[in-house]
Amino acid sequence: MALSKKSMLEKLFDSHATGLVRYLTRKMKSAEDAEDIAQNAFIRIQKLAEAGELENPKAYLYQTASNLAIDQIRREKLHSNYLQGEVTRQLADYEVPGAMPDYCTPERLLAAKQQLNEMERAIGKLPLKCRQAFLLHRLKGLSYAEIAQDMGISVSSVEKYILQALKACRKALERVGASEI
Repeated sequence: MALSKKSMLEKLFDSHATGLVRYLTRKMKSAEDAEDIAQNAFIRIQKLAEAGELENPKAYLYQTASNLAIDQIRREKLHSNYLQGEVTRQLADYEVPGAMPDYCTPERLLAAKQQLNEMERAIGKLPLKCRQAFLLHRLKGLSYAEIAQDMGISVSSVEKYILQALKACRKALERVGASEI
């Protein structure tokens, strides 16, 4: 009985090995990896074929090969991410200790703090409904329609309030020498 199962596996190999490798090469982008995975898939299916547990050997073969390919792609991605992290850590070790990146210079931090304070003052001076609409949009991420419904006003009123708030913020930033919101 096992002899006939082996011949079934040999027939499966003869008729599907080339197509399976082609299929896996498209997935893996490497003929060598595809051949290794195809070989592993045949090894796995051989055990089931010997036990007589295969109803659709071709489908099982392709599914097994596909699962093996996905596993290998995941392992390669994890490995790549690990190596990338190691390179980043090593590059960080070569930087001058205690040196701040350009974006965190004391001057830039002071300018950002001044801009933030000026914007807070400008927003605080806005009329209540204008300030409320602006904060709902910018802080809570609500759409204009959601704000209109929440506040019981029209969408065009929300648009006017937010435009008014943006103009006030822009003027505040111009006062401290910044040009963008």
